[in-house]
Amino acid sequence: MWNRAMLAALLAVAIGGGVLAQEPPANPPQAARAQSATPVGVKVGVVISRYQGDKKVSSLPYALGVVANGAKTSLRMGVDVPVIQTMFTSPTKDAPATVPTASYNYRSVGTNIDCQAETAPGELYKLQMTVTDSSVQLETGERAKGMMPNVPMFRSVYSSFQVLLRDGQTTQYTSATDPVSGEVTKIDVTLNVLK
Repeated sequence: MWNRAMLAALLAVAIGGGVLAQEPPANPPQAARAQSATPVGVKVGVVISRYQGDKKVSSLPYALGVVANGAKTSLRMGVDVPVIQTMFTSPTKDAPATVPTASYNYRSVGTNIDCQAETAPGELYKLQMTVTDSSVQLETGERAKGMMPNVPMFRSVYSSFQVLLRDGQTTQYTSATDPVSGEVTKIDVTLNVLK
């Protein structure tokens, strides 16, 4: 038989367990914290520069409006470049294939940027960036030695990284050297909070 003291102890455990079950977890999951964070508008500037030795040969600036603690922002900028393909056909049914016929395939070149931002402690912003850049180039003169001159070459660089920035801060986060031409590609990232 249950006595009064045992029933009181059982009731205390049941009530205590119910109260504990209703308390929120001390450390909510990261996804839940990100959803509860206040959205903040930021402008992310990306500059892709190319250098031949110390000489800057190109500089391509891009600007993206990004909502920190929101969805990913994407930019796609490019062109489809025709690439000639030569095939040989026969002038008659029994003759050898000696007549050149040109056809074209298209290849996309340009810049793709994906950016997602989150607020971080200490008035910092964490950017998750993916940058892909491709271009077409004809090598002529001295630089064409050992290559096929006047034939297009397709160059590409891919970089995926995280960076912590304060409002108004710029950092160079990627520097890579092309193994064929020796050209150096640098990627600079700037963050500004929209007022």
